[in-house]
Formats: sequence, structure tokens, C-alpha cells
Amino acid sequence: MARQLTVAVQMDPMETIGIEGDSTFVLMLEAQARGHALWHYEVRNMWLREGKSSLGGKREERLFARARPVSVQRVLGAHFSFGEAQVIDLATMDVVLMRQDPPFDMAYITATHLLEHIHPKTLVVNDPAAVRNAPEKLLVTHFPDLMPPTLISWDLDAIRGFRAEHQDIIVKPLFGNGGAGVFRIKPDDENFSSLLEMHFTRSREPLMLQRYEPAVRSGDKRIILIDGEPMGAINRVPARGEARSNMHVGGQAEKTVLTPREREICAAIGPTLRQQGLIFVGIDVIGDWLTEINVTSPTGLQEVARFDGVHLEQTIWDRIEAKVGG
Repeated sequence: MARQLTVAVQMDPMETIGIEGDSTFVLMLEAQARGHALWHYEVRNMWLREGKSSLGGKREERLFARARPVSVQRVLGAHFSFGEAQVIDLATMDVVLMRQDPPFDMAYITATHLLEHIHPKTLVVNDPAAVRNAPEKLLVTHFPDLMPPTLISWDLDAIRGFRAEHQDIIVKPLFGNGGAGVFRIKPDDENFSSLLEMHFTRSREPLMLQRYEPAVRSGDKRIILIDGEPMGAINRVPARGEARSNMHVGGQAEKTVLTPREREICAAIGPTLRQQGLIFVGIDVIGDWLTEINVTSPTGLQEVARFDGVHLEQTIWDRIEAKVGG
């Protein structure tokens, strides 16, 4: 039997999560069922400062959080219970789950830098340096043979040239999430210039453009990889009149199986994910093309369980326990 672990969960407020779909919630339920002790904290309650090491009194940087012990249950409206808040040294934890939602902004990036002070002695899932270096829409660009034609740029001439070449395109903010700010621009759409003006007036970040793939009408597949291995998938079909398949905006989840092409994609990227310490990853595939590799706070565990009866949170904890020697 695995030893009891102390697990700190860095996430959004417990009050805001939807227990019927949230992947962090089922990870916490599984950890609790295994006898692991759970702590909850938000990024805004974390700090780094000098302190004395327990080994010989040497001064070093230490990472603290104001956290609360938490227990969870699948009861709507009463899904968590907190204990008294305490200041904890995160280096004393066995595991930290980095599960706060994007946007992937400077606050998010700063959190990865702070967590590097305790990883890998305390196992951070996913590896904070790898998360920082592999935001959703950038890691995928290291696999150009697997992705549709793609442009990432600030340059207006390059952007207009990409549209002229591919005509029907998808435009999205590079560090967005949940489908927010994603547009389909058809060949006759007259709003493209206004869209570019609006984006670059409000943001210094580049845009990502991809060729529109008509196969999205049949679904955008979310595939869950655990330690580089494909373990489950759901298909997300866009609502009528909607180009986005994200469930946040009305996408409908369906049962699915992996195609040979999707297994080929997983085999190609799996070794990189495993090497970089990316234990829980969700990739998006439209037709024959890999469009995103989600490493910040992937979702999909409850949907896979609903359709396939497979509880991937168990596999994730099996891998975590093996890595920490539990």
C-alpha cells in the first residue's frame, strides 16, 4: 500500500469549480480516497523569501503558502470543507498540483519560477519549467509535420499574406483559453482588419492563425496523455452556428475512439512529454491535425469517465505515487 502523501493543490477558489466537469476536483477525490492529505491555496497566497534551512541553518530561499487543509465530497453546494488556515513551507509537501486556470500571463509565468525552487524534491505536476516553456499554442509548433498550416506573428503584412494564401482561417490569441477570442474568418469576411486593430490596440501579444479545417464540424478531439501515453479521449462537436468546439461555449461531448492517425500523433509527441515531466496533458486534434498541446490545467477526466467508465485520475495518481516513491 502506498504511503500517505501530503498534497498541496494550487488552484482557483474552491467555490468556483463545477464538480460535474472539473478535472482538479476528481484528482482531489482520488487523492483523498487513497489516504493522502490535501491542502488548498491560491497563487495570490504564495510567497518566496529567505529563511534558514533545516540542514545546518544555511540561509536559502523558501517558498511558503497560506493554505488550508481541505476535504472534498461529490455533493452539489457542499463539495468541500476547509480546516484552519496555516502557513506551510511548500518544500515540506510531497506533491504540488499546479492546477490554476490560465490565462497564461506574467502572473502564471511567475508562479512557475517560484515553484522551481521546490521541484523536483517536491514533485510539481506538471513540471513548472516545462509548463512555462510549453504553453498550449507554442509547444505544438515543434511538431510541424503534425499540425495544419500555422502562423504566429505581430506583422500585419505576414498576417494578411497568410489569409490571402489560405482564405478560410482561424484567428486566436496566443495565450488565450477556453475558446475566448477565437474567430473564424471566411474569405468574404470584411471584419478582418477591424479584428486586427482591436487586438493589437489592446494587446502586445502576437496572434496565432491556422488554416480552417472543415473536419471540425465532425468534432475537435481531446486526447488525454498520462506520462506520454494516450489513455482516453472525447470528441467535442461545435454547436450549430459556432466555429468553436470548447464545452465552455456549447460544444457537445461525445464518445469516441482513437484513429490510426491520432495514435501516430501521440506516438510522435509522447517521448517529449515524458522527458519534460508533463504527466497530465490534453491534446486537441481536428481531422488529421494536431492543433494544441494543453499542459497548464488540462481538462477532460470526468467526460472520459462518463463515456468510457475509465477513471484516468487513478492512473495519474499511480504515476505520481511511483515518481515520489509512494
